[in-house]
Amino acid sequence: MSREVDLLVRAQDLLCDRPGALRVATTLSHFGEHSLGWFALAGAGAVVDKQRRRQWVALGVSAFTSHAASVVIKRVVRRNRPHDPRIRVGVGTPSKLSFPSSHSTSTAAALTSLSQLSGSRLPLAGIPVMMVSRMVLGVHYPTDTLAGAVLGAATARIVTTIERKTA
Repeated sequence: MSREVDLLVRAQDLLCDRPGALRVATTLSHFGEHSLGWFALAGAGAVVDKQRRRQWVALGVSAFTSHAASVVIKRVVRRNRPHDPRIRVGVGTPSKLSFPSSHSTSTAAALTSLSQLSGSRLPLAGIPVMMVSRMVLGVHYPTDTLAGAVLGAATARIVTTIERKTA
């Protein structure tokens, strides 16, 4: 655990003092809370893009399902959030549990779905941004965000496969 604490402290030392870093990380935190921002995006896409409504709904299902899975895993694993005097905590959290990062999970699910929907890999670039933002805010270890991203991407692929088979 001390290696992860050291990595987290180094990441914060590198990024926290950069102009706008905390503001961006906090904004991403609010957007990703309980997957609400991803639900809004999925809903807007379903309303505006009628030809791909099913895919937009699948994006929302991916975000919701992955978020729910991450909450269940948190309750089983019961890993506490980072707690070290060197770590700066920049945002409140709804629970004291850390593994996996639900923000990273739902973000990876939503952006993997968006990548598949759009045929572009560009949305995938947002996944590490959310992962790093959780570390900048001092609420997750690196492995929390990595596990969340893997869980989210896997969930999106499963949901997309089901959506395509039932179309």
